[in-house]
Amino acid sequence: MGAYVMGIDVGGTKIACGLFDEKKTLVAQRRCPSDPALPPEAFFDGLIREVHTLLDEQSLDLDALRGIGLGMPSFILFEQGHIVKTSNLVNIRDFPAKTYLTERLPGMPIVLDNDAHVAALAENRFGAGRGFKNMLYCPISTGIATGIIINGKLFRGTYGWAGETGHMIATPGEGLVCGCGNQGCFMSWCSGSMIIKHIQSWIAQGAKTLMTDLAGDAAKIDCFYLEMAYDRGDPLAQRALDQMARYLGLWFFNLYMTFNIDCFVLGGGLLKMGEKLLDPVRRIFDSYNRNEKPVYFKPAELEDRFGIIGAAELIFEDSL
Repeated sequence: MGAYVMGIDVGGTKIACGLFDEKKTLVAQRRCPSDPALPPEAFFDGLIREVHTLLDEQSLDLDALRGIGLGMPSFILFEQGHIVKTSNLVNIRDFPAKTYLTERLPGMPIVLDNDAHVAALAENRFGAGRGFKNMLYCPISTGIATGIIINGKLFRGTYGWAGETGHMIATPGEGLVCGCGNQGCFMSWCSGSMIIKHIQSWIAQGAKTLMTDLAGDAAKIDCFYLEMAYDRGDPLAQRALDQMARYLGLWFFNLYMTFNIDCFVLGGGLLKMGEKLLDPVRRIFDSYNRNEKPVYFKPAELEDRFGIIGAAELIFEDSL
């Protein structure tokens, strides 16, 4: 068995690969763009090339690896390593990824899991969740989801996609239709991608906002312009952040009532908004919470390394 483990973080815009030694030290890494237009076979062929390239850069061959872990933004049948669907790589669906990879990398142990799951592992072992036996990792970004750690172990559920809590229904039959196919889930109200759709809907109904001037066109508005307009006192931007805070606070409270887990580790790009978003979220959570026990909301610590670290941890844990 080789001494190294490779962790691969697959996203809608990038593929990041990290090479770790037996002490779990990151010794090398590389990144490349991901192409959402590729069919799954071509996509994973490119991923295999990245594996070989990173090994070649370190003058290593495949025999140096004890396994490869992959984190992907997908619904994955965990035991089979079968990808059911992928939200931002829409062509990668109903695909036997583990089988495909092991046929092309014979004898190589390969473990695939959801990206929120691998992030939860990374933050619990090495980041903001250290010392907590129970922890929820909650990315707040293009989408929202949950990685669940219970008694120090990742909880995947029956099929492998436990934690898709952003798609719990908040307002049945109300609001915009989410990419999940349902109307009124939490993600449809407060994720980065969906809040922009709400803003554009309000503009189409006649609302005025600085965001249109800042972006040059309503179609170009994103969360960067949302925050900029909010800082300038724009009422529509305030309405958008109020809506996000309301549903995020309610989402966190429902998670707390479901799991009674006291540590929320928050990641994702929307955290860059800082206290202008997080303060009202916490106030809304507290307004529902009638218990006096402490609940911790902690920013993730591993920045953009959580994906490769957590993916590698899939192999380290599988090897125990």
